[in-house]
Amino acid sequence: MRVSVLQENLQKGLSIVSRAIQSRPTLPILANVMLSTEDARLLLSATNLELGISAWIGAKVEEDGAITVPARTLQDLVNTLPAERVDMDLDIRTLSMHLRCGARSANIKGMDAAEFPRVPEFDAEHAIAVDAMVFKEMIDQVVFAAAREDNRPILTGILMRFEGDLLTLAAADGYRLSVRTAELEIGVSDPEPDPLIIPARTLQELSRVISDEDDEVLIGLPDSRGQVMFGLKSVVVVSQLIEGKFPDYEAIIPRGFATSILAYTDDLLAACKSSEVFAKDSANTARVLVEPSGMVNVPGRIIVAGQSQEKGDAEAPIDASIDGTAMEISFNIKYLIEVLNVIKEDQVVLETSGATSPGVVRPAGRDDFIHVIMPMSTGQ
Repeated sequence: MRVSVLQENLQKGLSIVSRAIQSRPTLPILANVMLSTEDARLLLSATNLELGISAWIGAKVEEDGAITVPARTLQDLVNTLPAERVDMDLDIRTLSMHLRCGARSANIKGMDAAEFPRVPEFDAEHAIAVDAMVFKEMIDQVVFAAAREDNRPILTGILMRFEGDLLTLAAADGYRLSVRTAELEIGVSDPEPDPLIIPARTLQELSRVISDEDDEVLIGLPDSRGQVMFGLKSVVVVSQLIEGKFPDYEAIIPRGFATSILAYTDDLLAACKSSEVFAKDSANTARVLVEPSGMVNVPGRIIVAGQSQEKGDAEAPIDASIDGTAMEISFNIKYLIEVLNVIKEDQVVLETSGATSPGVVRPAGRDDFIHVIMPMSTGQ
């Protein structure tokens, strides 16, 4: 293999695929990145057997070939090189890659590309297309609600469901639920794929890889592999699926409320962050006091309060339009902050029926995103 690439392109490609490499891989070959020539481009691939990422970069290919080299070594080296052309030449006898950039040169010992796990071919023709920026927003609005602990593996995944022209993502960790829907430009024809449970980490990494250059995300399902693939303009992400049945999340969503609060998102977020300073010492528990005004054309208010037995307390009142009764309810303030961070609309709606009922958060004027938070017991 003899190939030339620009340092900045090689650096960018390595930063993308290295997301699939674990710090302590189970096999030596999994610590490597594969470099191979394909259609006058250089293909970079990395995998941990559960998540695989491939990225194509423009290249001048003089001789085809493939090799795997230690990903961290190559990435660290490329990061130190000047923004010039990088020439790479493989010595097939010694399985070593010679790199030259300007006056600098290096030799990296590699392993045979034949030992690298095979990545399935991406079938773009039969893939399902989703607007890239819409899909990125969908991921960001649900991924944080997936469970971090794997004592219930199914909850570490995100449900993806196709129903005609409607795509749904849902995540839950037992304390909160996030559901986001979007309409597909071209609906899924019969037969509709079964619901998929995708590891949250896969979608988190996919969201980071999606860029402004990507018009759409193509979702592919390799036959009988228990995998899902996502195709971008120059990147393909492949992931194993989580087996099992996702909980009936629709049964968790309340259908009626005693009180509905309309507030400015930035105001509520600032109040939550202020209270979090002290709520951290109380298992992140913060009280939300709802005070309707009882007068026409006079706004009500809500007060977000955090308290620490050792450090003190804080109260942050904000004006709000309140329809319903006065009440006090406690939430994990970190959960409130996380959902408010992914709502881009100016106003947000918070609905609940009391201290022991779930709270529902959603952007004002939209019905494609809903977040449910279970209340916390204050022991009072």
